[in-house]
Amino acid sequence: MRLVYLSPVPWASFAQRPHKFVEWFHKRTDARVLWIDPYPTRLPELADFKHRPTPSREERQGLSDWISVVRPSALPIEPLPGLSLINKLVWSSTFLQVREFVGGHNALIAVGKPSLLANLLIREHVEIPSLYDAMDEFPAFYSGLSKAGMKKREIELVRKCRDLWVTSTRLKQHWVKMRPDLQLVPNGLEPALFVNVGRDERSETKKVFGYIGTIAKWFDWEWVVELAKARPNDTVRLIGPTYVPVPKSLPTNIELLPPCSHQQAIDAISRFNVGIIPFKDSPLTASVDPIKYYEYRAMGLPVISTDFGEMSLRFEAEGTFISRSLEDIEEQAVRALEHQDALEDVREFINDNSWARRFDRAKLSAENKSVAHSS
Repeated sequence: MRLVYLSPVPWASFAQRPHKFVEWFHKRTDARVLWIDPYPTRLPELADFKHRPTPSREERQGLSDWISVVRPSALPIEPLPGLSLINKLVWSSTFLQVREFVGGHNALIAVGKPSLLANLLIREHVEIPSLYDAMDEFPAFYSGLSKAGMKKREIELVRKCRDLWVTSTRLKQHWVKMRPDLQLVPNGLEPALFVNVGRDERSETKKVFGYIGTIAKWFDWEWVVELAKARPNDTVRLIGPTYVPVPKSLPTNIELLPPCSHQQAIDAISRFNVGIIPFKDSPLTASVDPIKYYEYRAMGLPVISTDFGEMSLRFEAEGTFISRSLEDIEEQAVRALEHQDALEDVREFINDNSWARRFDRAKLSAENKSVAHSS
C-alpha cells in the first residue's frame, strides 16, 4: 500500500492533524508514505519578508523508514492565470517521484490543502482513489487574486476527489450541496501525551488562565485584556509564537512566553487552572475546530472560549464555558473555576476523541475499503 500526502504544513513542524493522519494510515495498512511539503499558493505580501518565529522542530527531525519527504520548489505565482503553469515545469521531478512511488501499487492520494500541484496529480492519476481532508476555509486566509485562485482550485479539488472529509460543522454546511457524500471527521488528540499527565493541583489562591498556541490576527486581545482586568489577582499566561503587534499597555498580570515543544506545552497546560481560547468571530475562525480544546479537556481543564466556529456549538458541553461578550467574562471565569471533572470522565473523553478513533470511524471510497479496515 502507498500513500501520497500533500500537506498544508511541513513535516518538520510540531505534530498536527496531517502528521497524525499519515501515522494512523501507516499503522492500519503498513503503507509507505510520500509526504509532499507545502509551497507558496498565494502572491507574496510585505509580511512575508519580516522575521517570524519558527515553530519548534525537535519532535519532527527524524524520518521513519516508511516515510519520504519531498520539498517541491515553486515560484509564488500560483494565483496568476496562465503564469502558474510555469511551476508545472519546475515540478517535473516531483511528478516523476510520484509516478515511481505509486507505480504498480494500491495507493491513495490525500490532500490537506488545495493547490495546483494537488489538482494536477489527481488529474494524472485518475485511477487512484483520492481524499481531500478539508481543515479550514482556505480562501478566507487570502485576498485579491490569491483568494480567487484558491477558491477556484478548492472547488476543482472538491469535485474531483473521490472522498471528502471536513473538520467542522461550518465546512459541512459549506460543501454538502456539492458533495452530499462528505463526512464530518472532527479534530482529536493523541492519548499517549496524557497517559501520565495530571493537573498540578496547587493550593495557592492565585489562579492561572492559560493559552497555548499561535497569536495571530484572529487572536482577541481585547477579550484577553478584559479577562486580566476582571481577575487582577490571577495570572493570564499566553504561550506561543506572536505574529501580530502586542498591545503596548498590557495589564501586569498577563504573561507572554515563547513557543515550546508539544510535550512542553502539555506540561505547561498541567499548571493551568483554566484553559482559554480567545479567538475573534470572523471568516478566519468560522470553520475552526481548535485542537487545543481537546487537549485542555484531556487534562481535565475547564475551558472558557469566545463564541466562534465549532466552539459556538459547545454551550452544553461538559466543562466548557462560552463567552458571548466582554460583559460575561467574570461570570464565566467564576463558573469555570468552580468546575471539577471526575477522573473517569476525563479518561472517557480522551478515549472518545483520539485521532485513531476519529479516523477509524471515517470511511474511504468503496474502491479502497481495505485501506480503512486493514491492520
